[in-house]
Amino acid sequence: MPATIRDVARASGVHISTVSRTFSAPHLVNPETRVRVLACAEDLGYRPNRAARALITGRTHNIGLIVADIANPFFPPLIKAAEGQARHRDYHVFVADTNEDQAAEEELVHALAKQVDGVLLCSPRMSNSLIEQVSREVPVVVINRQVAGLPCVMMDVGQGARLAIEHLLGLGHRRIALLGGPRGSWTNREIRRAAGAAARAGGAELTLLGPNHPTETGGGAVADQVRRSGVTAVLAYNDLMAIGLIEGLDALGLRVPQDVSVVGIDDIALSRLTRPKLTTVATPTAAAGRTAVDMLLQHDSDAPRGARGRGATAGDRRTTAQVMLQTELVVRDSTGPVPPPGRDGTGA
Repeated sequence: MPATIRDVARASGVHISTVSRTFSAPHLVNPETRVRVLACAEDLGYRPNRAARALITGRTHNIGLIVADIANPFFPPLIKAAEGQARHRDYHVFVADTNEDQAAEEELVHALAKQVDGVLLCSPRMSNSLIEQVSREVPVVVINRQVAGLPCVMMDVGQGARLAIEHLLGLGHRRIALLGGPRGSWTNREIRRAAGAAARAGGAELTLLGPNHPTETGGGAVADQVRRSGVTAVLAYNDLMAIGLIEGLDALGLRVPQDVSVVGIDDIALSRLTRPKLTTVATPTAAAGRTAVDMLLQHDSDAPRGARGRGATAGDRRTTAQVMLQTELVVRDSTGPVPPPGRDGTGA
């Protein structure tokens, strides 16, 4: 017969309510008592009833994590890190995929709000006003996007784009293309802003191609545009697009980096396996996942019971912190010196 909360209380010499608080509000229990109760629970094989605990505390100990495209290799390291951090805090993570669809994203948030204590929105496609509206229904932390007044964990893709353009300038490139990502993407705007400023500062011409679907297919589809534009180097919205572009250029008879240099963003595992290996901007996706969970649970532990897991109240002290994580350029084999005139294969 499974051990009960009474068995744990009897074995550890405390009241049932103390056992309950050990699992539902451990910060309210004396550390020595907490260690003794947890040890007895472990010896007896006791597991608290989450449903019953939720009725008492008003918390489900579940978190929703909504991503734009779970098939994109950018997201799994973030998901894995978030799940690990949540598990360490005795929370479970429900993952949902919107397939880059704003309407599906909004629908999923409203559905999850009734089942979780908070939601992590990763690379959301909803408007800022919709995200703010959702945050009044359930605590929200936004990842990979900045929304004023809401807690956000951002990766400094602007810094990364600047480093990428400066790297290409150092190799002699003065005609550079930027392959844009999806319309409405905060990341896309940051990359475009920083890349444009860096190109102007270096006396280079930046050709904007996009918006595009942020996939390998999306990158391959613009290969002919890149060829006809006469550029000698390309910065892509992400690694998947960069890899697709390299495949598309190869089909057109152009070599990377001898004819065209290519830089991606994200540093997904595949970028190290392609031929040539991809020069890219490494983004701290795992750190972003862990940080976002900590920010969300900071609200959960600080807010008064009535505010936990639900919309803001007069006593709600949820964080509005905004964290920017640094990126770095990883130079590999897909970038090289500007080709001599007449040998770049692009018609320049």
